[in-house]
Amino acid sequence: MTAAVFNPRRVEQQVRNFERMIEAYDNHEPFSRFLTRFYKANKQMGSSDRRAASRLCYNYFRLGKALSHTEKLIKLTIAEFLCEEKSDVVGLYQPEWVAYQGKSIGDKVRFLEQIGFLIEGDLFPLADRLSAAIDRRNFELSHLKQPDLFIRVQTDAIEKVEKELTQNAIAFKREQGNAYRLDNGTRLQDLAKIKGLYEVQDLSSQQTIDFIPAANGRAWWDACAASGGKSLMLLDKYPNINLLVSDIRLSILRNLDERFMQAGIKNEYRKKVIDLSKDAFPVLGAERFDGVVLDVPCSGSGTWGRTPEAMLDFSESQIRTYTTLQKTICSNAIPFLKSGGTLTYITCSVFADENEEVVKHLVQEHGLTVEKMETIAGYTHGADSMFAALLRKV
Repeated sequence: MTAAVFNPRRVEQQVRNFERMIEAYDNHEPFSRFLTRFYKANKQMGSSDRRAASRLCYNYFRLGKALSHTEKLIKLTIAEFLCEEKSDVVGLYQPEWVAYQGKSIGDKVRFLEQIGFLIEGDLFPLADRLSAAIDRRNFELSHLKQPDLFIRVQTDAIEKVEKELTQNAIAFKREQGNAYRLDNGTRLQDLAKIKGLYEVQDLSSQQTIDFIPAANGRAWWDACAASGGKSLMLLDKYPNINLLVSDIRLSILRNLDERFMQAGIKNEYRKKVIDLSKDAFPVLGAERFDGVVLDVPCSGSGTWGRTPEAMLDFSESQIRTYTTLQKTICSNAIPFLKSGGTLTYITCSVFADENEEVVKHLVQEHGLTVEKMETIAGYTHGADSMFAALLRKV
């Protein structure tokens, strides 16, 4: 087998860039935001150096707290070995590993164990708190690879979007429903002809529509709208529902107007600023809904495959903070649900405290009944992992 040819000095420079970035990052903001500022302050870095440094950092983060007492360069080399099928960093610092690099992640983990590097067990924080339905080993190892890019295409635009993707030689695979899988890094923003005809939305997030039994003519409330993905799905599938969209932030609701306009949504909907950490009666009064969607604030732990830096300093106290907020939000929304109406509870968390335990609280404290509950195990098919439950008010 012919040895790979690379420039050692170039690799060493890339490693130095990595070290500078890791030392400068304080983990108080998303790493992507930090990168924007870092590159602005270091304009001498070319595009290839930026891509290489970003990859090294993200792969390093994917090891979580594993090998925390290992020298930084060794840990980086292990990260590159596990996360990439080919790496000049591995070729320079551990050339004897190159023959194993194309193997499966499981085989590579076993190889490292044989030479004294234990990876599993510390990849994901608080793994003992995972929902029971999560396969811990497969879930942890899934973080060594970034989830795929998914889009949701409007029902009446499928043929047009597929044609445009094909004409621009963009590889895609249609998954269930309106979901499409694309390669990470695909530049859809260059395709002006289909702007507004699709939304970037993870596959698991799209599957939550199965937990929202809306019907045309019924009154629904998307009570934690955020980016508006659930509202857009609802209006695409049920164009004649009476929809109220709310969020705690006015800026979010203004952005939603623009997103809905780009998506060509002509259906009427209402929007209100509502803080569900407080009593919503002063805003909603006697209004009642057939269904409420609560995609609640959460740890986001099911999406850390995309933001692995979040695994570095997450603590048990943060879970408690989220669960307290989640129970409060639900408690303040339930009074506005009609008798016989449904509440759809959604998180992008994999922790039982935020998922099954909150549902248990809703049953015990508010008398709701569970009709459907599921951990959406996105890690089995290159997507985020989520949790969704459908409950009914008796």
